[in-house]
Order: sequence, then structure tokens, then C-alpha cells
Amino acid sequence: MKHIGIVVSAGKGLRVGGDVPKQYMDLCGRPVITYCLQAMQESFIDEIVIVVGAGDVEYVKKEIVEKFSFTKVKAVVEGGAERSDSVFNGLKAVSTQDSYVYIQDAARPMLSRRILEAAREDAEAFGSSVIAVRAKDTVKVVNEDGFVVTTPDRRFLWNVQTPQTFSFSDIYNAYLRYLEKGSAAVTDDASVMEQFGDLPVHITEGSYENIKITTPEDFVTAERFLKGNCP
Repeated sequence: MKHIGIVVSAGKGLRVGGDVPKQYMDLCGRPVITYCLQAMQESFIDEIVIVVGAGDVEYVKKEIVEKFSFTKVKAVVEGGAERSDSVFNGLKAVSTQDSYVYIQDAARPMLSRRILEAAREDAEAFGSSVIAVRAKDTVKVVNEDGFVVTTPDRRFLWNVQTPQTFSFSDIYNAYLRYLEKGSAAVTDDASVMEQFGDLPVHITEGSYENIKITTPEDFVTAERFLKGNCP
């Protein structure tokens, strides 16, 4: 079985602001996306597929893949209207069905070898692995008027991250069923597997440092985590 990273980089990053998508903005002297790519490049991952926004293929090939010598990148493909369309385009670019795919947000720069190895271990053992951390805060479910309906038991609540790892055939078939039904948009790959797949989704404990760059404040936090990697 091969291990293939699918880095989803088709988002616009509107909550960060500016004209440059957040995954290409500077973080400690280099684009955000290069950090997760570097982690995969230096790990057991055999090859990488990058899914980018419309018109960004040549830019990413030249300014990211070639400039930073990411030799494991085998394909750069355009995404679609929704994240689910982008992931499916990435799946279609995978070189072999005999593989595990590690679906990763480009805007998560703190991917590490430890996280990747934990994902591999659980994916091989259970058929799936979704990196997540235990919820720290109490969560309230509210109604449309803003009143609390219930308070879930925090012991069973997890904040989901990436990578989300599955055998290729399992996640591909789940996405195929999802897209054929034309259902409402889902926010992550685990949701697709939960609703349209044949296997239960297994949680793998990750790291609270594995943040997603969403707001300007997240850049400050990421810089603190990177520490010595900043110039």
C-alpha cells in the first residue's frame, strides 16, 4: 500500500483578508502551504497531490513545488466549487488505488512527523484516522432564538483537524455516493465517510498546536509555535 498526501489548497481565505489566499501568505519567511508539504516530503509519504484554486496550477508548480524542491509532488490539479469537489478532484489524480490517502488542509502549517505516523498507525489498524483533540471548553447547543437546548458531555467531544486518512477505495466510493446524491455541502472528509461510507470513522489524538490559519491572529500563534524556524 502506498501512502499519498492530498493537500487541499483551493480555498480563498476570506476571513484573513487581502487578495492573496491565506495558504500562500508569508509565515516566518515562506508560504504557509510549504510547511505541511515539507512535513510530508520528509516523512514516509510516497507522493503528494496538491489541489489548487482555478488558475493557480502554474503558480503553485513554479513558486511552490519547484522553488522549494518538493520532489514528492506528482500532480497539481484544480479544485472545484466546494471543498468536497476539490477533494474528489484530488482523489482522481492519485496514481494508484492501492493506497492510503492523507487529506490535509494547506492552511495547517503545524503538521508533524508524529501526527503523520499516528495517522498511518490507526488507518492501517482501523481503516480510517481523523486527527483531533479533546474539546477544552464546555459546548452548548442552542436554538434559533439563542437559548440553550442542551449541554453535551465534554468527555465525548473532539475538535477535528487534518490529516484525515482513509484507504483510497473507501473514501473514493463514499465521495462518489455523496456527489451523486447532490447533498448539502459537508465541512470535512469524515462527514462524507460517516454519511456515505462503509466504515466507522476512528479518532486519532493529535496536537493543540495543529491549528488552521483562519484569522490574522492565527498567524501570530503559528509564529510562536514555529519558534526557531522563524528568521
